[in-house]
Amino acid sequence: MSLRVVPVTPDRWTDMCTLFEQRGPRGGYRDVPAYGCWCMYWRDRSLEHGEPKKRAMAKLVGSGREPGLLAYDDREPVGWVSLGPREEFPPLLHSPQYRPRETGGGGAVWSLVCFTVDKNAQRQGIAGALLAAAVEHAFARGASSLEAYPHKSDRANYMGHVELFESAGFALVRETSKRVVMRLDAPR
Repeated sequence: MSLRVVPVTPDRWTDMCTLFEQRGPRGGYRDVPAYGCWCMYWRDRSLEHGEPKKRAMAKLVGSGREPGLLAYDDREPVGWVSLGPREEFPPLLHSPQYRPRETGGGGAVWSLVCFTVDKNAQRQGIAGALLAAAVEHAFARGASSLEAYPHKSDRANYMGHVELFESAGFALVRETSKRVVMRLDAPR
């Protein structure tokens, strides 16, 4: 596998659509969460599933923002990770479980909220490659830390699993009912 991970940009929007709309456990033909959610769940809860969320993500991408990264095997899109400054995720900021608990200036904290890996490309290290690229992407854009909310026991969960983040150096911040909040600080 010849894997590369790059930001989603307007010229890569059709590749994101290909990934999200192809058949598989995370995409296509009304299989949730990726097809219906378009990784907008943590960005805007007022949007209905499907086309409204797709249009909202298209607007983000079309505006030149980079709401996530795409993984390619050669020219084929095989994975996605959604991340950005924590302020771009109002439901996280207001969640009793995930909202910030730090006092004072928390720095430029970014959040990583979703992984999508094509069914045929799973178990090939794509989530790890996406995570490594997300860390590099966030810190290159001024993040002081990157926060994630993996599931405690479900390794297939769309927000990732604890072991994936531990292997990348993330530390436990606190536990919630089903998830944990983990954080990696930028190198000094």
